[in-house]
Amino acid sequence: MEEVILLQDELFMGEALRIARNAMGRTSPNPMVGAVIVKDDRIVAEGWHRQAGTPHAEIHALNMAGELAKGATLYVTLEPCSHYGRTGPCARAVVEAEVARVVVAMLDPNPQVAGKGVKILQEAGIEVVTGVLENEAKKLNEVYLKWITTGIPFVALKTAMSLDGKIATAAGQSQWITNEKSRLMTHWLRDYYDGIMVGINTALKDNPCLTTRLPNTAGKNPVRIVVDSKGRLPLDYKLVTDGVAKTIVAVSQLAERERIEALEQAGVQVICAGEHQVDLRLLTKELAKRDICSVMVEGGGQLNFSMLNQGLVDRIYAFIAPKIIGGSTALTPVEGEGFLELSQAVQLTDVESKMLDSDVLITARVLTQ
Repeated sequence: MEEVILLQDELFMGEALRIARNAMGRTSPNPMVGAVIVKDDRIVAEGWHRQAGTPHAEIHALNMAGELAKGATLYVTLEPCSHYGRTGPCARAVVEAEVARVVVAMLDPNPQVAGKGVKILQEAGIEVVTGVLENEAKKLNEVYLKWITTGIPFVALKTAMSLDGKIATAAGQSQWITNEKSRLMTHWLRDYYDGIMVGINTALKDNPCLTTRLPNTAGKNPVRIVVDSKGRLPLDYKLVTDGVAKTIVAVSQLAERERIEALEQAGVQVICAGEHQVDLRLLTKELAKRDICSVMVEGGGQLNFSMLNQGLVDRIYAFIAPKIIGGSTALTPVEGEGFLELSQAVQLTDVESKMLDSDVLITARVLTQ
């Protein structure tokens, strides 16, 4: 009987996880949460958190269920909140709705919650089950978990290369190595991440927009972040003038005061982080304080190596095209000093691959040392 109940719990929690993804890229700095209310073995209501500052998943589901919530089972992918923020405590609302049983995928590591929501439910006499599809719930909210527990954004490194590992020809030509489907996938990733980071050399070479361009939808533009120790970003470049998304330029103390003031007067936010060069760890902490919970790095080999070398990368997206470019001076995705010994190399785990027409996308999580 217990196995049957567990299977049923996993089935309905799977549905809660599925609908939580409806708000992918829209809830930051809040997590993605889905809720399902079940009565007499059938779903009577569903809800998901749509955007920070709006009602949480449980409230949407309770409102849909109405009187049917009484005596029902609530499945929710994250522990109901217990504090007053921009919205009221969901745990109290669940109690008031007279729900009989609550199944939670994972507890919320937010110090303001951290078991307090479950305690409210249990003290009200509600049966609470935790840990159902917990690993799946943690993967869904890997961005939120990193940000809320460390004060550092979740960082992904995205690169597009040829089969022999080149991101440009020896003459510097890079458009386009990967195919149209891979480029579209890149824009879906931009729609998900809060920020997109490049180095000043990439910005100077490409004069990019770094915006999200998706078919049939505007998408969400990430905050553009340029690592620019001396504040060299030209004031007439798109990142400064287009006005379609916020731009942050990270400088060091080497940047002249006049350059900083000119950038700020042009509407760019400047963060000074580091003495002789940008301190990337300090920069990520400053970004997290601004509720930039996730960053995708689309930089060149030097920035990529620096981020990896300092242990700041959590996930890799490697788009590989079936082309061979060659050239000993052609740029590669990760340059810098490199790791001198194989034991120092960055190890990857949870590796997945996906075909994008003729291209291959390899996704992996960086193994924490």
